[in-house]
Amino acid sequence: MQEAIPQPTGQPEAADPVVASALRAEAWASEPFLREGEDPTVALGEGTARRRALDDAVAEMDAGLIAPSSKWKVRYGLLLGLERVLAEPEPRTAAGTALRRHQVDALAGMLTELIAASQRYDEPNGNGNGNGATTEELEQLEVEDEDEDSTLLVEIEDAELPEEPVQDDPGAVRRYRFRHPTASGKTIAAAGFVDAARTLGVLILTHRRLLVSQFTRDLTTEGYGTRMTDVITRDSRSAKTSPLTIQTYAWFARHVEEIDRDAYQLVICDEAHTALGEKTSAAIRSFPEPIFIGMTATEQLIAKQVSDVFPASVDDLPLQDAARRGLIAPLRDLRVPPVTAINAVPIVGGDFDQEILAKTLDHQALNQAAAGMYRDRFDNTPGIVYAAGVDHAYNLAKEFRATGIKAEAVSGRTPPVRLAETLAAYERGEINVLINAQLLAEGWNSPRATICMHLAPTASRRVYQQRIGRIMRLHPRKEAGIVVDFVPKGATHNERVVSLHSLLDADFYREGARVTPAPRRRSQRRARRRLTPAPWLVPVTPDVRRRIGVIQREWQRIDPKYLDEDEQRYWATIAGRQIKFEERANFVQKLTDRNASKVALEQFLTTAAAENPNRRLRMMALQDRVSMRVERADFDDLVTLVTQAPTWEKERLPGIRILLRAIGEEKPDAPEQILARWTWRLARATRKVQDRRASAEYPEAKRLLGALANSRGHRHEENAAKLVKAALELPVPVGAALLASAEGYTPRATKLIDDAREQLGTVQEVALALAENLPAPKQGSGRSRRRRRRRRKGGGAAATAQQQAKQNGGGEAKPDKPVEAEAAKSD
Repeated sequence: MQEAIPQPTGQPEAADPVVASALRAEAWASEPFLREGEDPTVALGEGTARRRALDDAVAEMDAGLIAPSSKWKVRYGLLLGLERVLAEPEPRTAAGTALRRHQVDALAGMLTELIAASQRYDEPNGNGNGNGATTEELEQLEVEDEDEDSTLLVEIEDAELPEEPVQDDPGAVRRYRFRHPTASGKTIAAAGFVDAARTLGVLILTHRRLLVSQFTRDLTTEGYGTRMTDVITRDSRSAKTSPLTIQTYAWFARHVEEIDRDAYQLVICDEAHTALGEKTSAAIRSFPEPIFIGMTATEQLIAKQVSDVFPASVDDLPLQDAARRGLIAPLRDLRVPPVTAINAVPIVGGDFDQEILAKTLDHQALNQAAAGMYRDRFDNTPGIVYAAGVDHAYNLAKEFRATGIKAEAVSGRTPPVRLAETLAAYERGEINVLINAQLLAEGWNSPRATICMHLAPTASRRVYQQRIGRIMRLHPRKEAGIVVDFVPKGATHNERVVSLHSLLDADFYREGARVTPAPRRRSQRRARRRLTPAPWLVPVTPDVRRRIGVIQREWQRIDPKYLDEDEQRYWATIAGRQIKFEERANFVQKLTDRNASKVALEQFLTTAAAENPNRRLRMMALQDRVSMRVERADFDDLVTLVTQAPTWEKERLPGIRILLRAIGEEKPDAPEQILARWTWRLARATRKVQDRRASAEYPEAKRLLGALANSRGHRHEENAAKLVKAALELPVPVGAALLASAEGYTPRATKLIDDAREQLGTVQEVALALAENLPAPKQGSGRSRRRRRRRRKGGGAAATAQQQAKQNGGGEAKPDKPVEAEAAKSD
């Protein structure tokens, strides 16, 4: 962002007293009040923020001030600077680094809030709410409160009152915040604010001394090194009119009373969630004069919110949106089932008790298994491992090095010089894995870090988000960051341990797949994928509707062993309806390999037999369903399905044959009486075929059946007795076919036929006999049959053409071209 050069104003405009005052104020404040091409009546109209800044500037100049007061800078300095910065076509830092869209959004949101604040009619009162009230109004409010209290259903004395908010906080109206994910470039956004505050004193606070050095280096690179200075206290002086100071929260909390109140008009709080502690937040509230801007990637610290200290939000960029825009590296996830249960580890202060967690996890066998898993999965891919305590970190580093991985442990015990050397060696590639407890959870950044392994699980969403932020920076050789969670593969978001899917509220887990959205614009990546997505997935959301939605959308890739019994039945129902014939083999393999329940298999076969549109698949599903033991109710449904369903109209005979053979093989679990009823019910549905079989094997069958059907009364009963006698003398298949075609019209005739059916043989023998009377299912593909028909049809046309040629010419003549064309056309 280049220094603004005052543009010469034409004589007519210079004659305008407002324009003249604007030029005079611009030279006094070093910020433009009127830019080229702007209409003075609009830009400096009455009531606008810029006009208020101009009027107050003129008042201070008339009062004899040679430079803006600190109060004027707080109210208008940053506002005018942000307008200057955002007026450029492409905002840049002093070194020329272009700001990205989300960084510009943060500056624009801040400008909007400052304009709104400058246009308020009155200054905020002591409690920071910005709404002053007279004595009479306060008395009237007390009367109204008493009236409201009298209408409450719960007595005031018995009600549990909330904690009283902080009243003495005059600086609350000047404290703002914006939330951008880790690795999205908050430092460049801070540089944008520093550039906009070129006439203000800027104090940057961060939570670690290491980050002070990092901020100093980055802002110097961006062109603001000349403004750097030590903290200006009441006892010290600085020749710089717009100083830039970087310090830690700890130093600020101890020395806040010593800071010169007129030296700094803007305070930028990095990792603002770490400023919510009692001492730090009290120090911030005791310094109400400047504008505070809190930058954070997470809104929460244990039970406290960033909004408690920084009430107004100027911009919010969710992690998913940052990934979609390509601002951060995509994240893939790998879940490893934990070997040691941590259910007994208590949660203290929002996270697991680290001492008890270390005792639970720090065992040589577990450390060796973790090192071996990292080596086998990722080899020497750069990563960072989080351990449960300092000792656990050093023990892990020892086992990692034993497997051949270049690993090093760092902690608070590491001397500063050694720590700096270790981090530098990691950047150079001399070390590939850094193991720590919490030292590198915030602030430290390395673009080459690709793996984030949570060997120490956490129950804090804030801690988890800060951890994975270490691998979200973009790098040419990094296709995506990989998060390793030690949780069960089917664990939902209700578990105590935070996972990547619970943090992002993802619906399903697919091993190795991206959890963050795919970037809209994919850059040319030279890096190869370190983790290949698995062909299966499992729902992990606890919301029932969303789990059902996942099963409906992704039924082909669902891993059934992670579903409960009801979900497996629902999944099997969806699969039975929609599976294609060519997919059946892979699906059956999934049912067997992924340990689907027997109930799911039965439901799949039943649904496929009833509702699948493919005929062959329905037939195979029915055959597979009755190849196992079938409950009474289920078999009864199958009998009704095959004998009555319209979908089985063309396959009714083969379907009945399958069911009769199942009865003969004793597959249904039902009493003999029910089996007999099913058998003759199925036989009755094939009456025409059974009639033909009986007539073919026994010529008198037609006469006996005709006499039975056309007679009434005692003559009908005599004919029934003759038919029964003949059926019992015939072989079982023929006799069964004859009895299947018989129907009595009187109780005595019906009883004669039923008794004969019982005497004919056992239910199983009769069922098998009736099944043998039915034709076997046709084999072969319908596609090949169609091809054969086409060939026969074409051959017939050619033969006809040759015969006509014989009759016309009397000899063997080949078909001419028109005949060939006609034959092709008929094909």
